[in-house]
Amino acid sequence: MTSMPFRLTALALAISAIVSNMSSADARPAKAYRDLNHNGRLDPYEDGRRSDEVRIEDLLRRMTLEEKVGTMMHATLPSRDPLGHEGDSYDPKETARLINEAKVTSFITRLAVAPDAMARQNNAAQRVAEGSRLGIPLTISTDPRNHFQAVFGASTRGGGFSLWPETLGLAAIGDLSLVRRFGEIARREYRATGIHMALSPQADLATEPRWPRTTATFGSDPAAVSRLVGAYVAGFQGSDTGLTRDGVATVVKHWVGYGAQPDGFDGHNYYGRIARLGNATFAQHVAAFDGALAVRTAGIMPTYPILTGVSLDGKPLEPVGAGFNRQLLTDLLRGQKGFRGLVLSDWAVTNDCPVTCSAPTADKPQGIDAIAVPWGVETLSKEDRFAKGVNAGIDQFGGVADSAILLAAYKAGKVPLSRIDESVRRVLRIKFQLGLFENPYVDEAAALNVVGDAGARAEAEKAQRRAQVLLENRQNLLPFVAGRKVWLYKIDAAEAWARGFTVVDDPAQADLAIVRVDAPFETLHPHHFFGSRQNEGRLDFRDGQPDFEAIKRASARVPTAVVINLDRPAILTNVRDKAHVLLATFGASDAAVYDVLTGKARPEGKLPFELPSSMSAVESQDPAAPDDSVAPLYPRGAGL
Repeated sequence: MTSMPFRLTALALAISAIVSNMSSADARPAKAYRDLNHNGRLDPYEDGRRSDEVRIEDLLRRMTLEEKVGTMMHATLPSRDPLGHEGDSYDPKETARLINEAKVTSFITRLAVAPDAMARQNNAAQRVAEGSRLGIPLTISTDPRNHFQAVFGASTRGGGFSLWPETLGLAAIGDLSLVRRFGEIARREYRATGIHMALSPQADLATEPRWPRTTATFGSDPAAVSRLVGAYVAGFQGSDTGLTRDGVATVVKHWVGYGAQPDGFDGHNYYGRIARLGNATFAQHVAAFDGALAVRTAGIMPTYPILTGVSLDGKPLEPVGAGFNRQLLTDLLRGQKGFRGLVLSDWAVTNDCPVTCSAPTADKPQGIDAIAVPWGVETLSKEDRFAKGVNAGIDQFGGVADSAILLAAYKAGKVPLSRIDESVRRVLRIKFQLGLFENPYVDEAAALNVVGDAGARAEAEKAQRRAQVLLENRQNLLPFVAGRKVWLYKIDAAEAWARGFTVVDDPAQADLAIVRVDAPFETLHPHHFFGSRQNEGRLDFRDGQPDFEAIKRASARVPTAVVINLDRPAILTNVRDKAHVLLATFGASDAAVYDVLTGKARPEGKLPFELPSSMSAVESQDPAAPDDSVAPLYPRGAGL
């Protein structure tokens, strides 16, 4: 007969065994957790009851060096082309290679497909990741998708997402609650399709009027930009105190001084690799990021150009792009500003810049194989660029999957393991905060009901109307009354007929005219990949330009409404005297414009930047200083 003490001892040992194995096994059914490493046990990083930090450390211990450096890449989900923006699906073979061989677990998507198709493609990519050695889920990011302008490398259009004014339009309204509401709606749409990270917003100050990236900013005033960016981040992330479970991680860009580009030449291009500031103006550009930092944005993206004219702690900035600048990333951003999140480089900073990148010609234009922005470190090897970037403060490299090169830098003693682990923790923390280890999949059918639903569309369309800025209404010509004959230029005639107007072919036969135009621009660098796609150069209307000729033709005959989309601060000096109505938009449908012109909707916008009076005033202003041109035609804040 077994003695009682023995039975108690055996029971105690059994209980002890169960407790001690709680870190690796659980009495719950197997389906109660995801066995990501396929070992039949519940490991700490798979256990949703544990804290994120415990799970991160457990997973970090299990990762190989190859998996760690792969985690520090943020590549592109491949489609029919290497940049991932052509086609309606991801390339399954190349996607599997990037996940299983390069060990990449973060990707940008550029697909523009229906919501259910987007959800389906992202789910398929997640299934590949789940089959990897540790089953680490993918973080899928995107450039902005909810606005009118679509320029490669800056924004994406399509896929049924609700269509809002550009962020400049949200700035024109100036309503923080609306900006936050926009973020909440976009967050819901992103998550419904399996997107977890917004490579936005831009906290860049719009200080150089010719700069092509102006349209995605919140304008020129540092205090206003700070407030509006903070509201945007809070809406996307789900709180004022950081990323929430159902949020979308924001990567605020571009740290810092990106808008101060002489002549407006953009830093994507070799000819735009320099920004010019002074210490006082630099402080204004930094202040624009304060709102994002206050609400704990998950990520920050450094800018491309080399900043000149700036000193920190009495020392001039090293003449390298911000992604390689320890003073900007470690000393200022992490040290002085206390940022603890992810630093994700802008795209292609470690690539080589061949002659077709720096000096392309008509015979040898810059192609996708020559996209590179290693400004200030062109002479370094790729290995040394990776090492310099990591040691400066980069956690993840955008647009590349060169994990083997970073591994070589580590093996050569150029990057300490502690820095690699520090970066990997930051990448993993976002995945855990978003609940991706529990479930990275989305309901493909439900995505159709969530993305661009009727309520979201209605709110977006109302914002398109509110954001318009009425600059002139001479003789109180507005609102236009139905029944009149109207001549139209670049605006939908069907909408006019539907509102009771008679559309005529000749201004001489009309009672009034509506002329819709864009801010003037030039294509000054047609052989550069980005230069050929960006609006550069002059901002004034000139004889011979089709839009200006249409304005002159109409206004010579009848009272004319000129509706101008301000992706940059146009010069309207020789337009104002011809227009009875001058209406500025920042992304608006023809229907939204008609609603304002006919009095169905009220334009509430105020200019988010000044409009210069001449090109000579533009050319003489400081590219880093907000609203400093001589005798501006309309000041910031103008609007009837």
